[in-house]
Amino acid sequence: EKGNGISWQDAMRKKPYLNRACRHSLTNRIEQRACAYDYQCATCDFDQFFEDVWTTKNKTVPGEIQQIKGFDVPVGYYFHNGHTWARIESGGYIRIGLDDFSLKLLGRADALELPLIGKEFDQGAVGWGLRRKDNMADVLSPVDGVIVEVNANVREKPEIANHEPYGDGWLFMVRSPDIKGTVKKLMDDTAGLSWISEEVVELEKMVEKVAGPLAADGGYFMEDIYGNLPGLDWRNLTKTFLKT
Repeated sequence: EKGNGISWQDAMRKKPYLNRACRHSLTNRIEQRACAYDYQCATCDFDQFFEDVWTTKNKTVPGEIQQIKGFDVPVGYYFHNGHTWARIESGGYIRIGLDDFSLKLLGRADALELPLIGKEFDQGAVGWGLRRKDNMADVLSPVDGVIVEVNANVREKPEIANHEPYGDGWLFMVRSPDIKGTVKKLMDDTAGLSWISEEVVELEKMVEKVAGPLAADGGYFMEDIYGNLPGLDWRNLTKTFLKT
């Protein structure tokens, strides 16, 4: 004999029309959106589009990695001077995240304040945040576009970004209305190497003020620079390097 349970679709149909949320809203994948198809998801264009995009979250593995004083700079990526990266994906999407420099600098975050799917990014404007204890850092978006996917694994475990900033630690997939125009305002990997070299010089100056003279060659920077040198000012670091 069958039980008296009903499907989640039938349960939602009992609610007032305006309270019938899209199944992707119910699972916090996207911002609030009403269901316009009476939970007949197979007939919904948005549902099909979303599922197509959702399948793009396959494992991301960067190719060749170059290093500047311990900071990784991958070939084939674009960089924003707020220490975020962008990579063009198939289908007209852009994958974005925090670069290795920012993550080594600020250390492991207690939380990444990531917006939901549907949020619109403006290139060069604050897009999300990083929190470590009582310290908060705003992060600038490297691109224009609408978020079509958020890395749920990193939202739950921010340390993934520190371990694999250019791989499984990516943060968002974005649909941009003008990929070519957006990329023009970013640095390619060659320019990114030169830029990171300049950022390292600036960081070395800050470190020397707190810890004294460095080795003649400057040495290599390790994980969690801020955590190991609490004399560094968080606000100054975020203003100087994240541009916020």
